[in-house]
Amino acid sequence: MEGKQQQLPPPPGSGAPGAAGEERRPEEGKDAAGGGALGRPLGATPSQSRFQVDLVAEGAGRPAEEPRKASGEGSAAGKGSEEAKGRFRVNFVDPAAGDESPGEPGGGSSEGGNVSFQNGGDTVLSEGSLHSGGHHHYYYDTHTNTYYLRTFGHNTMDAVPRIDHYRHTAADLGEKLLRPSLAELHDELDKEPFEDGYANGEEGTPAGEAAATYTPDSKGVVKFGWIKGVLVRCMLNIWGVMLFIRLSWIVGQAGIGLSVLVIGMATVVTTITGLSTSAIATNGFVRGGGAYYLISRSLGPEFGGAIGLIFAFANAVAVAMYVVGFAETVVELLKENGTLMIDEMNDIRIIGAITVVILLGISVAGMEWEAKAQIVLLVILILAIGDFVIGTFIPLDSKKPKGFFGYKAQIFMENFGPDFRHEETFFSVFAIFFPAATGILAGANISGDLADPQSAIPKGTLLAILITTLVYIGIAVSVGSCVVRDATGNLNNTIVTELTNCTTAACKLNYDFSSCQTRCQYGLMNNFQVMSMVSGFAPLISAGIFSATLSSALASLVSAPKIFQALCKDNIYPGFQMFAKGYGKNNEPLRGYLLTFLIALGFILIAELNVIAPIISNFFLASYALINFSVFHASLAKSPGWRPAFKYYNMWISLVGAILCCIVMFVINWWAALLTYVIVLGLYIYVTYKKPDVNWGSSTQALTYLNALQHSIRLSGVEDHVKNFRPQCLIMTGAPNARPALLHLVHAFTKNVGLMICGHVHMGPRRQAMKELSTDLAKYQRWLIKNKMKAFYAPVHAEDLRDGGQYLMQAAGLGRMRPNTLVVGFKKNWRQGDMRDVETYINLFHDAFDIQYGVVVIRLKEGLDISHLQGQELLSSQEKSPCTKDVIVKVDYSKKAETDTSIAFAPSSSERTHTLHKEEDEDGKTPTQPLLKKDSKSPSSPLNLADQRLLDASTQFQKKQGKSNIDVWWLFDDGGLTLLIPYLLTTKKKWKDCKIRVFIGGKINRIDHDRRAMATLLSKFRIDFSDIMVLGDINTKPKKENIAAFEEMIEPFRLHEDDKEQEVADKMKEDEPWRITDNELELYKTKTYRQIRLNELLKEHSSTANIIVMSLPVARKGAVSSALYMAWLEALSKDLPPILLVRGNHQSVLTFYS
Repeated sequence: MEGKQQQLPPPPGSGAPGAAGEERRPEEGKDAAGGGALGRPLGATPSQSRFQVDLVAEGAGRPAEEPRKASGEGSAAGKGSEEAKGRFRVNFVDPAAGDESPGEPGGGSSEGGNVSFQNGGDTVLSEGSLHSGGHHHYYYDTHTNTYYLRTFGHNTMDAVPRIDHYRHTAADLGEKLLRPSLAELHDELDKEPFEDGYANGEEGTPAGEAAATYTPDSKGVVKFGWIKGVLVRCMLNIWGVMLFIRLSWIVGQAGIGLSVLVIGMATVVTTITGLSTSAIATNGFVRGGGAYYLISRSLGPEFGGAIGLIFAFANAVAVAMYVVGFAETVVELLKENGTLMIDEMNDIRIIGAITVVILLGISVAGMEWEAKAQIVLLVILILAIGDFVIGTFIPLDSKKPKGFFGYKAQIFMENFGPDFRHEETFFSVFAIFFPAATGILAGANISGDLADPQSAIPKGTLLAILITTLVYIGIAVSVGSCVVRDATGNLNNTIVTELTNCTTAACKLNYDFSSCQTRCQYGLMNNFQVMSMVSGFAPLISAGIFSATLSSALASLVSAPKIFQALCKDNIYPGFQMFAKGYGKNNEPLRGYLLTFLIALGFILIAELNVIAPIISNFFLASYALINFSVFHASLAKSPGWRPAFKYYNMWISLVGAILCCIVMFVINWWAALLTYVIVLGLYIYVTYKKPDVNWGSSTQALTYLNALQHSIRLSGVEDHVKNFRPQCLIMTGAPNARPALLHLVHAFTKNVGLMICGHVHMGPRRQAMKELSTDLAKYQRWLIKNKMKAFYAPVHAEDLRDGGQYLMQAAGLGRMRPNTLVVGFKKNWRQGDMRDVETYINLFHDAFDIQYGVVVIRLKEGLDISHLQGQELLSSQEKSPCTKDVIVKVDYSKKAETDTSIAFAPSSSERTHTLHKEEDEDGKTPTQPLLKKDSKSPSSPLNLADQRLLDASTQFQKKQGKSNIDVWWLFDDGGLTLLIPYLLTTKKKWKDCKIRVFIGGKINRIDHDRRAMATLLSKFRIDFSDIMVLGDINTKPKKENIAAFEEMIEPFRLHEDDKEQEVADKMKEDEPWRITDNELELYKTKTYRQIRLNELLKEHSSTANIIVMSLPVARKGAVSSALYMAWLEALSKDLPPILLVRGNHQSVLTFYS
């Protein structure tokens, strides 16, 4: 593709010929995103990745909207009169000027509407645009300062598909470009058309400036291909010291057949893991962090964080393990030559410490040096293996007494079966061999340093597994065919006379080793240095051992800091943040290197690695198990985002691989396996508890969604049953944090019981509201979760509260999870506000009853709305702003302090600093955010007494309620909702000490009878109560002063039609339907007196209750005016403890049948 790209001559005066094409990445197949800034013409600085709107002259040339011809004349429109008012010219401006493919002078191709695609459609030639202040014609590709596209033969701002639109913000391979938003394509053009930009591109947008400052510095960064980066590393890590020292012993114990089975079993586990790693690594761009990155992005931060920490630690300790293996070999050589420094143990410590310092030096010198060292070590390792193979074909007589006879069928037959000694078993031998097969993630661990991890990891890892397995099997078979199990090393054991009862292979080859059958020094069983003995040149095998140990140590020393750095960058464990810092062009984690060095040095000084080795193997296996499980989980979740380029995987095989890994953990060492499980579980619980603020689109999310969807659909097929009735509440909260008391009280009886939806009706200009709907949805849902509210936030835009309420009641919820109860706060200031608002408010109740909803009205005497106490310092500036207000509707919605006012599209919209908003964005460490934040910068004026009381009342339901009463005034049978809500309250921890007292109406002469009847009913419902009171005096006439107060309250809202002419009265009633007529007042006099009387009784009996739950009076639609109904509610509930006026939908919600 690179070769096909035509190089077009640069535009005159561009100042940077070839700026676009000089530095390219072969793996991208496109021009580098950086480096083209010089190629931009002078003129207005364009806002990054956005559009400019320039005025185009009316009369110069032809109208801007007309499709241009192919010749250059089209770009002359408006050359001389840019300032002339008229049409808008929209320029799509893009930061990636480096991607420009300058067109030919004259407007590109000469075939009218034809399109010239380059790079397989990545870049499209388009017509040049004119810039004010210059007389040159500039020709750019689609994504630079173009006026429009010729791609589809007409003018459009739409961008063609392109890789840069899909990048993350700080992508390694180039800048993220922003495609035009839907609003930019769809909204009406007006004076300030785009929310992010300044008109005519006078300044870059904040987002654009950020993008401009980030240019990836690709020069000098070392990136490896699949051979050097993955294959070499994996082979070196898999071929450990086992190959030379333990493999011959394994063959002696298990025999050739079972040895091949042991190698095969280990390979099955590693191959399945390799396939799973390949699948995850090819499902999207892989950054640094290896196993941690793969697991965390697939299963989420909980598993990723747990594995990342233990995997990094395992690699750090593995450095110590390999270095001690190297030091032991050196000390063996010193011992043979009698040149020990102090004693064996201390010599191992000294040599190990010196070695690890040298390895640290190589690592810190940079990845390039480390890669060169790895290749040198690989060459030595391959020479050592070759040396052994050659040696097997040269049987020397001097080696025969030590058990080496060359390839013999008798030896092969004898060694084919097992001969376990010293309490060894098949599984113990497997446990000793398995660590030799690990190391398959060595390439994936440095994924950030690979040029193309998606292709390199599968190729390198799987090929490394294949090659190393074949070599292991080859060596096992050859050593088993050449060397007998036991030999004396004594030349005198040669058989001179023919023995009659020859059974062993050695005997048939004229050697009698029977004298030392149990205590021989040589042979497969007894001598770990068999490979040195067999080889053509023994020192080369020692060099191979050094190479194998040092290369594995080096790979682990590089892997551990890289994984740890990736873990720290994600800030899953905040305490480790300091290790995230990288140095130099390759972002080397020098602090991580130092930490790894100290851990390794500590374990080297312990020098007892037989205890550590099984734990390390188990740590590696735990990460293999989770990589396999990740693939199974992602496939099970059926997420559309799971589409690996590597197709040779199967979810069930991956699951088998995960189970096998867990089994192998126990086979290797049961207590180490248990310890690993405990550590992983502990870290998992810690990360889950801390809830890191990350979202990686893990398969856990996808599976949660799938389960929720399937269960919702299953639930829809089940008819509702009274036993399973739950109050599912739609609460008209406005912004959820504006009415905390309302929210907490309803949450108290819906938490873990029923659905709770916070309805928020946005009113005002539609365009402004639509923008705020989407931002509020994310913001307030996050706020609810952070404050541990099990609720959903549902904003809608409507003309008024009633329409919004209707939309919510009809459309909120899903399937059977739909609200059945409307909860509103009492409209406290109804007498001071606009009565049309009261009409709207009361109509909400009527609508709810029409849709068969229950209704709950909650009243606190102090009020519910605390939005005016949040961000007081901004009130004055907001009230003065000239723009239309977006009234965020609340129940008490005359206070407009909550309104998010911002001039549409002005810069201030991105700089809003409402305290409320700040609170949402701050990630506090406390699990619950305070509802009112004192801003330390602003001089906070002390709250007046009423506001202080309101604030105290707003938090009263968050506290434990103590031993007091919940008074239930169940006057009318509404199906039982009035009784169910208080019962549900008492089941919660904060309310469990409260006792339910039930008040009912009755006749004076039947009080005992009524009490017994109610007691029987409650006991059948299995609802505990402390007392039942029958009120025989409900219908007594209320006190005169209370009647007078009521009449005084309703006076301003009366129609007084008897004092007016009929026509005037009718006209007034039509214009103001909420007014109370004399006829209506007379008709409902008894009901009015009952509300006043009930208030007297409430004050008498329930003034000390924690909360009162009472039947809500119902007003007949069209007969009772809004003002009268509101006056009833006012009279009924004034000057009382918190009161819930409840009315169910008159269908049973309680039953005594089982």
